[in-house]
Amino acid sequence: MSNSTGRNSYAALFTICFVSSMFGGVVSTLMSVYLPVAVKDLLGQVTDAKLNAVSASINSVFIFGWMFGGVVWGLVCDRIGRARSVMLSTLCYGLFTVLTAVSPSWEMVVVCRLLSGFGVGGVLVTTTIMISEASTGKRRAVALGILSISIPVGIFSAGLINYLLPGWRQAFLTGIIPLLAATAALFFLKESGKWKTAEKTQRGFLAADYRKNLWTGSLIFGTMLIGMWAIFSWLPTWVQSLAGSSNAQHLGGISMMMMGAGGLTGGFISGWVAHAIGLRRTMLLCFAICWCMAFLLFRVNTSFSGMTYAEIAVLAVFFGISQGALSAYIPDLFPTAISAAATGFCFNVGRLFTAIAVFFVGALVTLLGGYSHTLFIFSFIFLIGWVVTWTTGRSTQPKNVLHGTY
Repeated sequence: MSNSTGRNSYAALFTICFVSSMFGGVVSTLMSVYLPVAVKDLLGQVTDAKLNAVSASINSVFIFGWMFGGVVWGLVCDRIGRARSVMLSTLCYGLFTVLTAVSPSWEMVVVCRLLSGFGVGGVLVTTTIMISEASTGKRRAVALGILSISIPVGIFSAGLINYLLPGWRQAFLTGIIPLLAATAALFFLKESGKWKTAEKTQRGFLAADYRKNLWTGSLIFGTMLIGMWAIFSWLPTWVQSLAGSSNAQHLGGISMMMMGAGGLTGGFISGWVAHAIGLRRTMLLCFAICWCMAFLLFRVNTSFSGMTYAEIAVLAVFFGISQGALSAYIPDLFPTAISAAATGFCFNVGRLFTAIAVFFVGALVTLLGGYSHTLFIFSFIFLIGWVVTWTTGRSTQPKNVLHGTY
């Protein structure tokens, strides 16, 4: 195969994975932006209690589907291969997104959202593994970093779709695009050479040999995710409590824009950072900087200023860098034969505890003395992540994760 052909093949692979993952971000957000309109259209005139109950059902089943899909598709990916798993998981969420558009009842929408989430959870694992095994050297780190921004790009795109398409049913017809991506995957994705040549094992990813790295990966991913989403979810409320003026909502909106822009920037550059200093050092740096920025934000600031924006932006950049680095760090903890299943487990155990943690931030605000105190206390989870990375990371395999080489 010529170099030109190889580059074209890799470009097609990366494009399909990026589009599949990006529209996973679109689908994960699309119902949220159309939810009031969609539920009223499906239910007609009903009580507010009924409206809220159905809305909660539609939103929550997607999250459960996402977590369940991340684990199941990881197992499937190790069994049938990376290329087919990317294709089938993309086909799954694309199909049920389109079916959402034509659903005649809210019950049907709930089923479709559950199965859409199941597919999206799978895509985030299968595309990460596909790119990880198809890339080498610096290109691997950079590609995984760029892939990590696909979800926030998709979330932004959902807002754009909402702006362009007022009807929720028309908006969900955009599920045709991942269906086209799945079709392209059928023709253009070649199976991972690492998976084809890997020594197959009858032991599952929960076997004793893998348990230490499994919990290490879950803790490292989970601690960063919990800290990130606790701050991300409650930042606008904290800003408004700090500003205490009629302009507070405006300041909160700008703060979230800074979070989004910083996260995208960090994800984009994460590959170059990880290649320069190593994955383990990158994660140690991210945990340390995130805690320091949380200290400055929630303990030093007594009023809102331009410096607050700068602190939020730095925090978001290192959040973004961590997500790109983790896309390479977690799969490298496991042998190829079980890497997808183990990665899916690490990613989704973290998400389960994140949902619980975000709830408890709101529940503990009064007890802990306000949003500043509460968010700062929750930021200590970054130090837990740092300690786990430093202590257990030194004895995990393979060495390229630990010492920063590729």
